[in-house]
Amino acid sequence: MKSEEGMDSGGAAAEGAVETPVPGSGGRLTSLDAFRGLTIAGMILVNNPGSWSHIHAPLRHAEWHGWTPTDLIFPYFLFIVGVAIPFSFARRLAEGERRRDLFRHVVRRALILVGLGLLMRAVPDFDILEMRWPGVLQRIGAVYMVAAALYLWVGPRGRWVWSGGLLLVYWALMTWIPVPGYGAGDLSAEGNLAAHLDRLLMGGHLWQGTWDPEGLLSTVPAVVSTLLGIFAGEWLRSGRDRPELFRGLMAAGAVLIPLGLVWDLAFPINKNLWTSSYVVFTTGTALILLGVLYWAIDVKGWKGAWHKPLVVYGTNAIAVFVLSGMMAKMMGRIRVGGEGGTSVHGWIHGTFFRSWLGDLNASLAFALSYVVFWLVLMWLLYRRRIFIKI
Repeated sequence: MKSEEGMDSGGAAAEGAVETPVPGSGGRLTSLDAFRGLTIAGMILVNNPGSWSHIHAPLRHAEWHGWTPTDLIFPYFLFIVGVAIPFSFARRLAEGERRRDLFRHVVRRALILVGLGLLMRAVPDFDILEMRWPGVLQRIGAVYMVAAALYLWVGPRGRWVWSGGLLLVYWALMTWIPVPGYGAGDLSAEGNLAAHLDRLLMGGHLWQGTWDPEGLLSTVPAVVSTLLGIFAGEWLRSGRDRPELFRGLMAAGAVLIPLGLVWDLAFPINKNLWTSSYVVFTTGTALILLGVLYWAIDVKGWKGAWHKPLVVYGTNAIAVFVLSGMMAKMMGRIRVGGEGGTSVHGWIHGTFFRSWLGDLNASLAFALSYVVFWLVLMWLLYRRRIFIKI
């Protein structure tokens, strides 16, 4: 990773900030930074409750089929990666950079993301042979590399074919291919094809032992979450007037949301399986949210205290995700009061929150305070124009 001080933050889509000009101006697409910041703040919020036994329902993942607001966060990040790709890559191609050279940078960044994900899992035990191998950053890196390759060497029509084809093939595989001991079409946690393949290829290294929400086969439809973001990015830099761009985002979202809900009847919306219906539905909601932010920030210019914290988070997104995750892990490991004492996490939660709030509200207050803590640190970097990139 590297830090750049006193300069704009261009570069690849996986970086904390991406130079994304507003059509018709020389400025940034600030709404994309805000969307990225809102997404990463949400990810930190739901990943760091005071107690995993006391969480408000919207801040939990759906138990299996279905969705909650928490289940929207990860696909939003992949969608945002896609939106940023046309802005960053088109500029660099226009400056004369060759596609193969640009892709070398993509591969390097993707490998760094995968490496960071594995490092977050390994520290402090470094039990490489026993730890979980899949993860959030690992999926982001893999998806980013595949989607970037398709952007560089496949035209828009071909990418539409790839998008539809990947979703349909995944649906067919998951519903038609029989799993030993379970049969075909079993979408339970252990009985689905994706979990079966993960057990065969990564047995002993999965999040739940028998399955993993960031497994291998379910990464295939996740690529489409980023490809659909690329189409949104191409639309935003198409040169049309801003109201038309806004209407296009909202119209696309209004089509995809019901389409995803209809597909849910045959192939249930499921974050852990990253089902095709889940891709379509979450992309639809992402388009609506991006459209609202685009209209408010980049079209109407409604900027101020409400949007600045989102931009601050959005311009160092990967850095704050890694650092906050590592700190949370260490807070759970370091003990207060010796070997028999509580963790730093438990001590802070109990002393400053649970001592005067109920279990549920104390857990939420801890999570919110953690988001604010990292916002303050990222604001210090932002004011110095320090953007940590890979």
